[in-house]
Amino acid sequence: MQTLTSSYSMGRNLDAKAVSESFKEWFMGRRRQRQRQAEPWSEEALVEEIFRILSAHEEEREFSVNLSRLGFRVTESLVLRVLSCAHPTTTTPQSNKADTENDVIYSCVKFFDWAGRQPEFVHTRSTYHAIFKILATAKQMTVLLDYLEHFRLYGAQNFYSTVVMGYAIAGKPHFALQLLGRMRYQGLDLDLFSYHVLLHSLLQHGSFHAVNDLHRQIQSRDLVNHFTHFLMVKSLCLQRLTDQAESYLRRTLPSSTDAREFKRCHGGALSFLIDTLCQEGKLNKAGELVREFSWLGPVPMWDVYGTWLKCLVRAGKIDAASDFLKAKKSLEGYVPEVFRYNFLLTRLLKEDRLQDALDLLIDMKESGITPDRLTMNSALCFFCKAGMVSVAFDLYSSISDLGFSPNTMAFNYLINSLCGHGSCEEAFSVLRNSASQGCFPGKETFFLLADALCRESKFDLMMELLAIARELDFTPRVSTYNRIISALCMNNRVEDAYVLHGELNSLNKTASSSTYTSLITAFNKANRPDIAGRLLVEMQDKGHVHSDKLFSGVVSGLCKMENTESQFLKLLEMQLSLRENSCDVYNSFIHGAGHAGKPDLARQVYEMMQQNVVKPNSLSKVRMLKSYLKAGRIADALNFFYALRKTERPHRKLYNIMIKGLCRLNRTDLALEFFWERLTHGRNPSIESFELLIRLLCLEKRYDLAVNIVREFHNCVYGNRPITSFIGNTLLLHALKSGELYEAWARWKVEQNELSSHLSDISNLIGVFSGRIRLSQQVDDLEEAIKQCFPPDIFTYNVLLRRLCMSEIDLACEFFDVVCQKGYKPNQWTYDILIRGLLKHERRSEAMKLVKEMVRNGFETTLLLG
Repeated sequence: MQTLTSSYSMGRNLDAKAVSESFKEWFMGRRRQRQRQAEPWSEEALVEEIFRILSAHEEEREFSVNLSRLGFRVTESLVLRVLSCAHPTTTTPQSNKADTENDVIYSCVKFFDWAGRQPEFVHTRSTYHAIFKILATAKQMTVLLDYLEHFRLYGAQNFYSTVVMGYAIAGKPHFALQLLGRMRYQGLDLDLFSYHVLLHSLLQHGSFHAVNDLHRQIQSRDLVNHFTHFLMVKSLCLQRLTDQAESYLRRTLPSSTDAREFKRCHGGALSFLIDTLCQEGKLNKAGELVREFSWLGPVPMWDVYGTWLKCLVRAGKIDAASDFLKAKKSLEGYVPEVFRYNFLLTRLLKEDRLQDALDLLIDMKESGITPDRLTMNSALCFFCKAGMVSVAFDLYSSISDLGFSPNTMAFNYLINSLCGHGSCEEAFSVLRNSASQGCFPGKETFFLLADALCRESKFDLMMELLAIARELDFTPRVSTYNRIISALCMNNRVEDAYVLHGELNSLNKTASSSTYTSLITAFNKANRPDIAGRLLVEMQDKGHVHSDKLFSGVVSGLCKMENTESQFLKLLEMQLSLRENSCDVYNSFIHGAGHAGKPDLARQVYEMMQQNVVKPNSLSKVRMLKSYLKAGRIADALNFFYALRKTERPHRKLYNIMIKGLCRLNRTDLALEFFWERLTHGRNPSIESFELLIRLLCLEKRYDLAVNIVREFHNCVYGNRPITSFIGNTLLLHALKSGELYEAWARWKVEQNELSSHLSDISNLIGVFSGRIRLSQQVDDLEEAIKQCFPPDIFTYNVLLRRLCMSEIDLACEFFDVVCQKGYKPNQWTYDILIRGLLKHERRSEAMKLVKEMVRNGFETTLLLG
């Protein structure tokens, strides 16, 4: 263990197994001690058998016969031993661990009655005191008062003191005083024990005047003992008369300095006085008393030391408490009780003083302290806090061997730590075990575990976790439901997600907007647009705002179902009723129908707008035109466009949509017609229109026309701005494939008297990539020339790499490394280009290395290298 201390102090990696075994050995000492206590002694075995018979819920005659058959002799000590099993601090016999507290108390009452009927036994004052205390502690006042009434009416004179004692314990000291008056009228009096039980009861009820009166009577009868002094000091302390309590304590000090006599007479009184002073904030005064009285000897002061240690910890004086403990242990051999150690240990853990906590644990072990349940739980929490989760989990896995059960705090720490270390399955097993013991963690721990299970896609465990929560009537937070539902949707478990959503609704809780979005998207993806539509309406009813994309997705999904039109129009009518013929609703349905490839349905909605006196806006026309082009209905698109042009001047977006749509449908001439028409009217087509048209013309090898449109883009349209990366990449790629592009560029160049520097740079680049201009050995110069023309991207570098591989394979390999250093990630095409170049130049070994790297990065080679 000393090695453990030094290793931890120096921050070294500890051997988790060695640490775990060391603490297991210590904890097993408690198990072995309990086993020794539970060895089959005659009295222990007899008590266990008595409880087994009493807990069988038999009729009175049956259990009476069964008890008599055991053949034991009823004695005061045996009765007290049986009754002690109902005390809260006493361990219930093994056979009755599953019984409830009320069952144990009822069994004790039955045994008390049975014992009182045995001819060879008469209940004593001690046995009556024991049963009264059991009933008072269990708040069974009715039963207790029935006992007392029976004794009052039928009891003999020697039972008067017992009845007075019973009323005192039952919390009715004034009844006891009345009965005491009757006793004295009859010439009877209480004994020493009963006087002090009554004095204690009056003190508990704050009847301080009656306490003083009774104290004088005790003094007059010469019945004063150590318990009298303790109760009087306690009375003065409860009245916050600490100075008088101290004076009383000093007056009653024994003349002898014998340590044992002091402990018997005044140790408890001094402890209570010190505790009261500390509660009043008089720590200095309390400390002076501890130092002053310590001369009487170490042994009798240990109770006082324990109280002082508790007060220091409670006041937050952790360092002072630790120093006091070390000093008294080294000088006087003082070893606190285990609960004092636990109190200090818990505070150290709360303040995250892990080194001090470890030192204290080791001190407990070396001092021979037998750990209790709280010690073990604190040790478990320590290992979790210290990051030694494997040790904590190993100790937890051995709880059946060690003979202890974790408490709520330990369960929470262990679950949280396991989740933090990515061991969510182990964390779930801990939670399941804690739930089986009725010890369910708090909301934060539950959320943390649910989040970890979601993160690691442990969905079966996640559903089981919610089932456990339902069984224990624990309602998770709405955010937890949202997190789990969204995670299930992301992993296509839409049915489970929908069940949880229904469960959330049944709790009158509202899912978040993002959760609804996840559900709707997931059901659309699962081809269940009917449920998606239902959820969309519910989302709107809850006051959430959805995106147009989400709405269009639902509409598009409905268009793909059977009975498309009825489902589609039903949702449309519902939305119109909610939003009062909003143009946005119509636009969303036009977009959805068009996206689903249903232009006729989109046209039906468009015409419905006009029938309902809702004027289509520019977005309505754009989406209607897109729906025709997406479906390849070019004639309908042209008719729709021409019809609009008759009544109004078409918007710029409509021209761009026509150009782009026709390009995607490879209708080059029609696209060019709209393109030139747009330019003729002095309006600029969009940049994307230029890009798609240039790309289409290059694919069709109509390079002269492509060069002309590049010139329009550069000179006439966008004020000498650089060409885009898309246009530049298209020109370089086609220059690489054929020299025809350079020839077209040269023809156009001859027609011009002079070119701008920008167009001249582009011309040179095309010449280099087409092989008409010699490639410079300085690749950096070529890369810089590209940057002067347009911003390069990975596509650009791939084209340049392909050009280098044609003749300069060494430069190509160097350039590949340079591209990676610039932060660009090579793609499938990048690897294919360089591998083909290496193979072309018969550098097979280098090509094979690159193939392995390619596969390692998740790409598949399309080359036959066998």
